[in-house]
Amino acid sequence: MVAAQGNSLWKSVDWFTICLYIVLLVFGWFSVCGAIYDFSDIDFFSFDSRSGKQLVWMGFSMVLGFVILMLEERLYEMLANVLYVCMIGVLIVTIFIAPDTKGSRSWLILGPVSVQPAEFAKFATALCLAKLMNGYGYDIHKWKDFAKALGLVLLPMVLIVCQRETGSALVYCAFFLMFYREGMPGSILFAGLSAILYFVVGLRFQDLLMGYTPISVGRFCVLLFILVFTVGMVWVYCKNAKAFMRMAIGGLGATAIALLFSFFVIPFDISSIQLIVLVLLIGYLLYLGIAERVNEYFFIAAFAFCSLGFHYSTDYVMNNVLEKHQRVRINVLLGIEDDPSGAGYNVNQSKIAIGSGGITGKGFLNGTQTKLKYVPEQDTDFIFCTVGEEQGFVGASAVLLLFMTLILRLVHLAERQPTVFGRVYGYSVLSIFFFHLFINIGMVLGLTPVIGIPLPFFSYGGSSLWGFSILLFIFLRLDAERERLKR
Repeated sequence: MVAAQGNSLWKSVDWFTICLYIVLLVFGWFSVCGAIYDFSDIDFFSFDSRSGKQLVWMGFSMVLGFVILMLEERLYEMLANVLYVCMIGVLIVTIFIAPDTKGSRSWLILGPVSVQPAEFAKFATALCLAKLMNGYGYDIHKWKDFAKALGLVLLPMVLIVCQRETGSALVYCAFFLMFYREGMPGSILFAGLSAILYFVVGLRFQDLLMGYTPISVGRFCVLLFILVFTVGMVWVYCKNAKAFMRMAIGGLGATAIALLFSFFVIPFDISSIQLIVLVLLIGYLLYLGIAERVNEYFFIAAFAFCSLGFHYSTDYVMNNVLEKHQRVRINVLLGIEDDPSGAGYNVNQSKIAIGSGGITGKGFLNGTQTKLKYVPEQDTDFIFCTVGEEQGFVGASAVLLLFMTLILRLVHLAERQPTVFGRVYGYSVLSIFFFHLFINIGMVLGLTPVIGIPLPFFSYGGSSLWGFSILLFIFLRLDAERERLKR
């Protein structure tokens, strides 16, 4: 099914976004050239070099974008479920037949080319979600409907985790930003952010004791957070001033008395008292829910119970679920361990390279840290350090400004979509781009864990470049039909 309205298509397509795409591709290619250059006589256009291969991927990406624009936009909604099922099948097969590559089994060898199916599963998942949420009677506020959408996201996540590719799996958390835009309760997003807070604070300060008492600062703070959040949610969602005052005075009062007793009378670990207080609060919430027949009390009780379960399972997850290198990376990031020659080596060298660039940089191909290969994976996951060293603060800021412009443009395009299908897909695309940008730049600067995800249009590799291009151009094709669909 090829689009018949040739002239009208080229008039309605968003050329501003396409120009941004091309500019980012060109800047990305020069960054790859800078990353692979080693002061020898390298032909950047040779197909034996990574820069030459990247040119091939770029050419194929543009051809792919042209083909996507020429196809009827209805085709993408028609084939959404088929594409999703096919990609799930490929992800399952990949687990069993992919060779072990740096500890993961996520790459399929197709002759001279290696392909990572996880990169292509993103657009298939986005299309399938858009079709589901565009269905008649779909309401994200209904738990049954939301569970269907959640299942579509969790299935590829689980399969990618089974490939030992945790970083690519975490990208699917970006879909929660789209869910929030489409009406997902803010409490779910708040619960996710709370889990991150529990994990970081509990792990970072678990071995730090409070004064001369055996009280773990990490555990005390996490249990106090759970108490405060639970009591606060009663006020926000239930508007019950009497219950709020009882829980606040009782819970915080018992915690304060136990803390003072431990400091000035007999030192003991008051986490058991905090746990008892929270269990009593959960019981009180269940009583209120039954007595007043208000479901919000049950949801708050579930939040408190799950928060406790998450906190007390953190040690098990760290020691039995995560791989050793993942544990070390998290500990180094949180400052629990100092491993400058091991897990922290990549980040330390990356920060040195970016810092050495100064304000205006050392110039194209004149970097020292990257040219001497001090930064591992400097043409893939850590490509941004090449930008920082060669182009300095000015160049790095310009690249970030380009990405910010792209994200804001995608927000504008998504908001003007006349159909739920187009809007959901658009927000899925921009959420994925934003997640990749935030995490990749963050890990290069040492602000987020090193989980190994590429920087869109900059990192070397055909799979990621094609995956991002497919995501973007399908959305541009849907947007090109906005005027016709409004009629």
